[in-house]
Amino acid sequence: MTAAQEAAGSPLRSFLLENEVGRNLAASLALLVAVLVLRAVAQRWVRSTPWPSDELRLRWHARIGQGVFLFSLLGLLVIWAPELRAFAFSAAAVAAALVLATKELIMCASGSLLRAAGDVYQIGDRIEIDGLRGDVIRLGILTTTLLEVGPAQQRTGRAIALPNSLLLSKPLVNETFTEEYVLHSFPVPLRAGQDWRAAERLLLAAAAEVCAEHIEAARASMERESSAYGLSPPSVEPRVALQMPAADELRLLVRIPAPARHKGRLEQEILARYLDAMAPAGSPQAGQAGQPPPPPRARSAS
Repeated sequence: MTAAQEAAGSPLRSFLLENEVGRNLAASLALLVAVLVLRAVAQRWVRSTPWPSDELRLRWHARIGQGVFLFSLLGLLVIWAPELRAFAFSAAAVAAALVLATKELIMCASGSLLRAAGDVYQIGDRIEIDGLRGDVIRLGILTTTLLEVGPAQQRTGRAIALPNSLLLSKPLVNETFTEEYVLHSFPVPLRAGQDWRAAERLLLAAAAEVCAEHIEAARASMERESSAYGLSPPSVEPRVALQMPAADELRLLVRIPAPARHKGRLEQEILARYLDAMAPAGSPQAGQAGQPPPPPRARSAS
């Protein structure tokens, strides 16, 4: 062999013998050659052996092919095990980095899947979550869009984009789950020393008067909903309960039946009637009860 040939073969020999990848390639090549030789010998033996039937011969051909494939696969896995292990660690690190980088997006998509699988709410429902309340107007994979409803049960005209990840960590209230009627509750605070029995009677009278037209329809709706879920129907008559958050603090909790989307209007009517009835006979509030508001005064030119 000439010096030029030795120089040309030296890098190849160095790659195959000193490099780990080179040794694995050489071992893989040797394994494949040995497997092919073994397969050829086995198939020649099958062809030269007299068999009781052609079906049995074909069955042995198939077995030899499957055995050669499994032997080759096992041998390659053994040869390349260190590289495969390093690749697995690298892939796991990349996957962990991707998960950390897209954690919020994954949680939002998971929340959307939870909403769809659990039928938590639909477009048109009024929901409240994490202090945010409104009517659902758009459903997305990452966000839910609400048309905000304020404390007075009136729409503010503002849109709220909620990340669906909130469904995984925050409780959600669907105020229109019963679709037609709900049992709406609201507190009425009292001053220290105020006659709570008189306030209770006035609230009950105002609630009974305002809710009279809804009692029967609400009772029928509650009976249908309770029957669908195997529950006892609740009472729908207006009620007033006592609450004492502190020793010197008293609240009256009013519960009324109301249309799911108009409970705010009924609450305002009851409170207005209650305040009119509680006002002293000679006070300005009592004199203005039931009267339209005065017209606005004209502004002077500045």
